[in-house]
Amino acid sequence: MSHIISNIVNVDGCTLHYLEAGERGQKTIVLLHGMKFKAETWQELGTMDFLANQGFRVVAVDMPGFGQSPECEKTPVEMLHAFLDVMSLSQVTLIGPSMGGKIAIEFAIAHGAGLSALVLVGAVGVEENRSGLARVQVPTLIVWGGEDAVSPLAMSDILVEELADNRRVILDGAPHPCYLDQPNQWHDALKKFLLNK
Repeated sequence: MSHIISNIVNVDGCTLHYLEAGERGQKTIVLLHGMKFKAETWQELGTMDFLANQGFRVVAVDMPGFGQSPECEKTPVEMLHAFLDVMSLSQVTLIGPSMGGKIAIEFAIAHGAGLSALVLVGAVGVEENRSGLARVQVPTLIVWGGEDAVSPLAMSDILVEELADNRRVILDGAPHPCYLDQPNQWHDALKKFLLNK
């Protein structure tokens, strides 16, 4: 088990809570969360431990209005950009499921230079951001549940068509939060991608 630290940081007058594991100075992975979840979801699932044990620095952030981060006026993408700036994080791998996937897509379109890779898990907001997807040039892992009723598998087809450098993993039989349903397969897909991108 890695040592996971809970912390808060002031970002442009807003307070963000985050969890951190792994060694500073290593390549950093930033974990967003879905609408019904929070940073601690990644701790409970074992993803933070798993990634820290692979040699990464892992930062899971509560977006404003979720977990231990209070509401804030700024948009999620603005907050994420400011958070990475305050934390002096660059060239990160950004992981976003569902709502977090929408934030990750919009961040990659607007601030792609700050990323080294992108992981989208059952992302929502794909169709509305389709016109900007060609601007995303970083290696992208697309993970989808085969039985996703919230963001249908057809949304992952759009990502495969539009993103320059992508690979897709479908978790057969898994619902929308496929990473929670099949954590071993999720961690296996993540490891293969991160070590081979």
